[in-house]
Amino acid sequence: MDLAIEKIGGVAVVQLPAKDLDAANTAEFKSAVAPILKAHSKVVFDLSQLRFIDSSGLGAFLSCLRQLSTRGGELKLCGMSTQIYQTFELVRMHKIFDIYDTKSEAAEAFQP
Repeated sequence: MDLAIEKIGGVAVVQLPAKDLDAANTAEFKSAVAPILKAHSKVVFDLSQLRFIDSSGLGAFLSCLRQLSTRGGELKLCGMSTQIYQTFELVRMHKIFDIYDTKSEAAEAFQP
């Protein structure tokens, strides 16, 4: 999985290219994102291309959040479709993640 990274200030904005994040590609996503999480403490996942996520995909996001949090970093999400946001609401993960409409709003949220 090729993840495109854009820098906005000191924030790494990662564009998820897949339309689905599920059991079929979660392991590939986790291995692709691991070096990004090690290299950056402020990360935004741009989910504007994502149309479906299952429990393994949600678990992958939690794993990323945990990895960053243990090092004092932060993870924010942006660009969610209504369907993806409803999935996050259903499992109450919208209370765990900081979710923004755009990547610029998410990147600005890191500023004190």
